[in-house]
Amino acid sequence: MSFSSLIAAIVAAVLSFVPLTARAQSDSEWKAVEQALGKSGQLQPGDVFRIAMPRTDLKVKVQGVDVKAGFALGSYATFKKMGNGTMMMGDLVLLDEEIAGVMAGLLEKGIAITAVHNHLNEMSPHVMYMHYSAVGDPVRLATALREALAASATPLGTAPAASGAPAAVASGGPEIDQKQVEAALGRNGRTNNGVLQFSVARAEKITENGMELLPAQGINTALNFQPTSDGKAAITGDFVLIASEVNRVAKALREHGIQPTALHNHGLGDNPRLFYMHFWANDDAMKLARGLKAALDLTNTKKPEASK
Repeated sequence: MSFSSLIAAIVAAVLSFVPLTARAQSDSEWKAVEQALGKSGQLQPGDVFRIAMPRTDLKVKVQGVDVKAGFALGSYATFKKMGNGTMMMGDLVLLDEEIAGVMAGLLEKGIAITAVHNHLNEMSPHVMYMHYSAVGDPVRLATALREALAASATPLGTAPAASGAPAAVASGGPEIDQKQVEAALGRNGRTNNGVLQFSVARAEKITENGMELLPAQGINTALNFQPTSDGKAAITGDFVLIASEVNRVAKALREHGIQPTALHNHGLGDNPRLFYMHFWANDDAMKLARGLKAALDLTNTKKPEASK
């Protein structure tokens, strides 16, 4: 081997080692976050570490429909490195009587409350949703979040693995045709414990205090289908919208038999200013998929990969 070839080989080896070392450090850091919060997580696109904390302890009905935790009861925390610190943000599903204690715990630890609101109507028992955000050491933030959640019955522990089977097969319940729903929406979904889920990112860059916010941090339109019976499905989720889109989307949803159930912010300093519109219906799955597609077409969303 010539001297130049030897140098090139050494440089290549060093370059290949650096990412592995950085990745090992990152994995170690996220393990510490998991231990602090008492829940396992997954690394998402854009190096966002997300920990799901579904309220599997709650038995909630919406307009008489028993809803799954992954359909409408999904507490979560996301962590994203931002310069010298880490941004933690997420959403907590809380019973009315849990709100004050959890809020007090978060505020005491310097974690900002960015929204408290409903997502759906006619829920029994009634639950609310608390959004939060903070920047700092990720392990300290995870520890503070866990301490605040002690004022609730949020279950912590290893989350069940997501199902790759067709919607509702794992539970032995009613089914919908996933491929037909995907074709109607023009997007691919994934099944999670019997719930068919779609995530749609906006096309423009979203920032908060100069830091870019990514879809995996909850800055995405979420569309969930839970099969009910005879090809029907309950749907919920939220559209992430700019101001000029709000009323057009509300009108499109209503024209297709889908009820807008809430409209609010999730953050405080996002740019452009974002509004989140939650919705509900329980009807023929294909009819609802077409209605959601009509509303999506009125928003500035990223095109599906297959259409590029």
